[in-house]
Amino acid sequence: MRDAVIVDAVRTPVGKRNGSLSRHHSADLSAHVLNALVERTGLDPATVDDVIWGCGIPIGMQSGCVGRAAVLAAGWPESVPGVTVDRQCGSSQQAVHQAAAGVIAGQYDVAVAGGVEIMSAVPARAAVGDGSHGLPFGPTVWDRYDGFRFHQGVGAQLIAERFGISRTEMDQHALDSHARAARAIDEGRFKDQIAPVTVTDEDGSTRVFDTDEGIRRGSTIDKLAALPPAFDENGSITAGNASQISDGSAAVLVTTSEHAAAQGWTPIARIHTAVVTGADPVTMLTGPIPATEKALERSGLALDDIGVFEINEAFASVTLAWLRETGADYEAMNPNGGAMAIGHPIGGSGARIMTTLVHHMRDQGIRYGLQSMCEGGGMANATILELL
Repeated sequence: MRDAVIVDAVRTPVGKRNGSLSRHHSADLSAHVLNALVERTGLDPATVDDVIWGCGIPIGMQSGCVGRAAVLAAGWPESVPGVTVDRQCGSSQQAVHQAAAGVIAGQYDVAVAGGVEIMSAVPARAAVGDGSHGLPFGPTVWDRYDGFRFHQGVGAQLIAERFGISRTEMDQHALDSHARAARAIDEGRFKDQIAPVTVTDEDGSTRVFDTDEGIRRGSTIDKLAALPPAFDENGSITAGNASQISDGSAAVLVTTSEHAAAQGWTPIARIHTAVVTGADPVTMLTGPIPATEKALERSGLALDDIGVFEINEAFASVTLAWLRETGADYEAMNPNGGAMAIGHPIGGSGARIMTTLVHHMRDQGIRYGLQSMCEGGGMANATILELL
């Protein structure tokens, strides 16, 4: 039987809004991680059957099939195709799922999955439907939900209220995320997964960008408590306990065990289980809860079998609600920090998280890891990886 394994996974450092990566084109940044995979594995680009690329806001420079543009920008043969996937925040996690399915089905022998987002260059507000680039979903969907126009920030606030999660709990979670990410950087945990990027600053000078730049050191509960609510004047969701607007890209090389052996590659992990599910589109962000349940049921594994969880920190209320419903260990979730600290380049986040996950599993000898993330419109992917 054919399987799907991850040979390697690589990412850029994540840039903060209007930061080090903000002047890069999405196709060029994507090309950077594609070629990093070539350098790290000896992959012959001509043998790649497809490049499946996530992008959550495919407008402006990210339109026109950024997956195909990435292949061309990388200088890969014109015979290598590329496709762009939009499952909102889970776009590049879905891309990995599609690569795995294609490999297992025999449609591909080698696929590269990943994604990108330069949120500095495209309006993030377009993703939540403010009307600046046309309103998504349309009147028929709005009528179904009594005229409510879906908004992720509002959904995050509804989750906090539904699960009784306090502002202080969310702010402490954010502090923990930054502290964990800072510790991971200081201990060099990210070095093997990051492909440094040469960037040009406004003054024309160049430098090597190699460290996630959204991490805030030395913050306190009091500092976070002073931040104003972001979506409701009486709410508890703030810029401090939400994911950051970010720029970044990541790529994952997927093939079969048999093909990997023929190429002399030693895979890191097997894609054990991959699922996707829908959830209430008004609250919107609870999807990782049923997605986790579905993944465990399909896999035949129990929660206690999973040694590490990567649950995207879109908002602190999302991950804290997931913890309350699943009963997972807080220390096992996002041990190297999450999107509140590292950042959330929407279309690239699924592959970024998976890159961090597989490297952590290998470094720590963890057999099973689970990844899930909430997605616009009320959806969620979940993936279980098995260390090889």
